[in-house]
Amino acid sequence: MPFDHNDHYHRLLLRHLPRGCRTALDVGCGTGRFARRLAGLGLDVHAVDPSAEVLSQARAADGEVADGGGLPRYEHADITELELPDGHYGFISCLASLHHMPFDTVTALRKALAPGGVLVVLGCYQEKSPADWGWGLAAAPVNAGIRLAVGASERLRPSGTAPVKPPVAPPGMPLPRIRREAAALLPGCRIRRLLFWRYLLVFRKEALPTGA
Repeated sequence: MPFDHNDHYHRLLLRHLPRGCRTALDVGCGTGRFARRLAGLGLDVHAVDPSAEVLSQARAADGEVADGGGLPRYEHADITELELPDGHYGFISCLASLHHMPFDTVTALRKALAPGGVLVVLGCYQEKSPADWGWGLAAAPVNAGIRLAVGASERLRPSGTAPVKPPVAPPGMPLPRIRREAAALLPGCRIRRLLFWRYLLVFRKEALPTGA
């Protein structure tokens, strides 16, 4: 389908970019759309994905960037098997990727954050409660309307190579459990439910004391 729920929230995620941030890690970067947005802001972006096929498409899309700006550094790897540098990244993003791995992967991501750095998760949750179903019902007509509008505009564009679809997995954790585990592993984090079957988790690592 032409409307991508994750792309819809790019601006929201970028609002949490720390001032003066220079380094970023995009976990499960897929075809690199968000990683390229970060690189376009002047950040040194390390983009990781376990699918060689989608990374091939990401690199091909990089060639279409016309302004000659910075581009992400892609790595074909499973983030759970990477040895990330401690205290290195000013910003870490996970867009619809955390439910593909153990939730406690956030512990390694927390350690990889620089002091004052921010971890943002645009996550998917398992619908189990009446509240979940109510939000889903509210999102459905909006989702359908946007898809029809975007689909109509896409049909007017010249057809090209069909995009590679990243791996899909159903989320296995309902939102209350996500909140509990996040509170234990990322003390002080904030979580809120979003439309389009997503939640936003924001964690800021404590900055070093002035003069430290």
